[in-house]
Amino acid sequence: MALFVPVNFMKRKNTVLLATPYGLWITGFTIIPLLMVVYYGFTSRSTGVLTLDNIKLISTPENLKALWLSVQLSLLSTFLCLLIAYPLAMILRNMKAKSNSFMVMLFIMPMWMNSLLRIVAWQNILEKRGILNTFLSFLHLPALEIINTPAAIVFGMVYDFLPFMILPLYNTLVKIDENVINAAHDLGAGNFYTFIKIIFPLSIPGVVSGITMVFVPSLTTFVISDILGGSKVLLIGNVIEQQFQKLNNWNSGSGLSLVLMVFVLLSMTLVAKYDKGEGRTNVL
Repeated sequence: MALFVPVNFMKRKNTVLLATPYGLWITGFTIIPLLMVVYYGFTSRSTGVLTLDNIKLISTPENLKALWLSVQLSLLSTFLCLLIAYPLAMILRNMKAKSNSFMVMLFIMPMWMNSLLRIVAWQNILEKRGILNTFLSFLHLPALEIINTPAAIVFGMVYDFLPFMILPLYNTLVKIDENVINAAHDLGAGNFYTFIKIIFPLSIPGVVSGITMVFVPSLTTFVISDILGGSKVLLIGNVIEQQFQKLNNWNSGSGLSLVLMVFVLLSMTLVAKYDKGEGRTNVL
């Protein structure tokens, strides 16, 4: 007598088998490290008992100053990335298909190179006797004292994270139905009014995604501030890195990391809220 296996059962079985490697990857490289951070963050280094002292370290004057400076520089770099990326994304959207594909590839190409190498290259360009000041000296212009300052860190953040702002903006703008824009023009709306009432509202999901993708790594970075800031500008990422690498204090470092994780969760919540409307072309 033949046995008939339900088709739905086979599909579920195949889905589970295909998802198993990804589940193992997420468990080993995401869930377990996250649980370790939570464990160390809420336990004492000396006794191992539960405590909130590691979380309270954020309230010290030095750490609060580093956190506030990190938030300021992250907001500034995110704003500059949005200011630069939105016009670029609009230009790419309005270009011909072959041309915009080539231009998008040009913006993505720097991401193929290691981020550390790119930042070190800018260190050589911006330092006091670097390429930039050598060129300015050749033109008999005053040298720029930008290295080892917050301005250099913001410059590095904007350079490093700009593609992460351009791509979601471009992907959102390119999905806007051209008929909606043409309808606005047919009804007498000018370019500025069409942008304010049609294009920008429909691009909000891309704006929010881009802001999140730039703000979160800017807030947590320590490599850029180490190289371009010369360890003279201390951000919260540098404080956490020192706790792990120099002081070998996993408990304090994990506690401060959990504080930063609050910002990440808030950003994810913001993205989840606005991404529900991504891809819609109806304007109320």
